[in-house]
Amino acid sequence: MRAFHSALRAAEQKRGQARVLIYGASHVAAEVYPDLIRRRLQQRFGEAGPGFILPAKPLTHYRHAGVTFDNSTGWTGYKLSDHPLDAFFGLAGMYILPNPRRPSRTAFVTKAHAGLSGFASRFELYYWKQPTGGRFKVSIDGKPRELSAAANSAGPAYEHWEVPDGLHRVEVATRGDGPVRIFGMSMERDTPGVVVDAVGIPGSRAKTHLSWDEALYREHMDKRHPDLVVLAYGTNEAGDDYQPIETYAADLRRVVARIRHSVPQASCLLVGPSDRPNRSDGGQYLDRPRTAQIVATQRAVSHEYGCGFFDLVAFMGGPLSMLDWCNGEPPLGASDHVHFTHRGYEALGNVLHDALMLGYDAPSALVFGPRPITPPGSTLTEIKRGEPAREPAATSKLR
Repeated sequence: MRAFHSALRAAEQKRGQARVLIYGASHVAAEVYPDLIRRRLQQRFGEAGPGFILPAKPLTHYRHAGVTFDNSTGWTGYKLSDHPLDAFFGLAGMYILPNPRRPSRTAFVTKAHAGLSGFASRFELYYWKQPTGGRFKVSIDGKPRELSAAANSAGPAYEHWEVPDGLHRVEVATRGDGPVRIFGMSMERDTPGVVVDAVGIPGSRAKTHLSWDEALYREHMDKRHPDLVVLAYGTNEAGDDYQPIETYAADLRRVVARIRHSVPQASCLLVGPSDRPNRSDGGQYLDRPRTAQIVATQRAVSHEYGCGFFDLVAFMGGPLSMLDWCNGEPPLGASDHVHFTHRGYEALGNVLHDALMLGYDAPSALVFGPRPITPPGSTLTEIKRGEPAREPAATSKLR
């Protein structure tokens, strides 16, 4: 975490900003634990802005805790599984397109939440120009700027705004005279502090990165210039029994290598899969052996490339710990035995924040908890839905 901690030190001394980029699947897309990390870092080191978002929802449940979306009509979100015509996805692995033949509009408002002001003073639009591109208008606080996505050749484009520091309303409206592909918009402040970008795609896997155009991916990554890149994948891959673990390892190495080449100055962290038990036809929950293989592979790859590794299964309590999380009072695991409740994601966010800060103030053992444990005499492979909750431990140590 040297690069990340160095950037935090600069922010703390009012000399610069620290930037975090969190990639992942649905755990990240829920925007609970990434926002908790954002809040805790910004409350200590300073608010440097809400970060990177797409100005219209590319997914039904897309969210950012620092904005409210308003009256989006005519826009469609695209990700790799939507079978788009090309691989130009950019930073978030998603983009939005309006109806090319009729006007479309979208708007969002920045907002204060959980002790953060939500203020921004700099906006930058990431979009795509091409010969058939249409015209569009971006208004910030009612002040419009006319833009065009047309160009002689296709390629990335950017538009920048400097505005008074505060809360703002942003609107994007197209004329319906051609495509306007938008990759996202950054919201920052001209002040020391921390920016956390969280870009999660439900159902995605680490190898999804390899299907995004590499040149555009690197250009956007370089513009965001993160001091820490987090890859939080593995829960979906744990269910890919058709894929040899050697193939998974090769794909993961390529993804980490691409990030290392794109932003060599940044620290990196792999967050492993969560516990995801199998349910038999008889209703019995069994351990999923592939999860341990994914964990071992991520641990090895993180070591090879000089990244940190956070063992999420170990944090939860080991194999089949999801049963304890689901049966607890209050429950930390969701009823699907894959995702977490809001409280569960908050528990993860607090522990992951503390892990990221380990060694920043002073080297020490990291203590976190509570978490579910297996009571003496119980056999986890015999636990079924509806059995009583187990008693959580008071603390545990991350080694």
